[in-house]
Amino acid sequence: MKKGDNSMQSAEIGSTVTISYIGTLDNGRIFYSTEEQGPQTFTIGAEQVFPALEQAIVGMRAGEVKNIVLSAEEAYGPRRQENIISVDRQSFPAGKEIVAGQKLSIEFKGGTSRVMVVTAVSEADVTLDGNHPLAGLDLTFALKLERVE
Repeated sequence: MKKGDNSMQSAEIGSTVTISYIGTLDNGRIFYSTEEQGPQTFTIGAEQVFPALEQAIVGMRAGEVKNIVLSAEEAYGPRRQENIISVDRQSFPAGKEIVAGQKLSIEFKGGTSRVMVVTAVSEADVTLDGNHPLAGLDLTFALKLERVE
């Protein structure tokens, strides 16, 4: 590498950075990998990724590798009981098959909609969970800072 190139530049607020990472849960399960999707580019401070992740990258240099652990609160937050609702089965079309694990876009009063996961189905009710699938979980990022601009 030549002297004066950006390899010696540290990431800071306002820097556009490109990272590669493998994200895992406490049990070792991979929740995301840039090996399949390609590196991720974002600007530090632009709220495009978790603020705690941005802060962990500040000061890193291109080529540097780091393991970063975000608590559930720093990532998708805790699982919230108020994001789990029970809906009358009759609210859905009679012929529509509804099974646990299915994702449904639910429209609420006021025109808002939200993707929710069916967690239980009975003759009378359908239970829907609007929590992010990674809510309540600590996330580990095996991260490499590829580029700083």
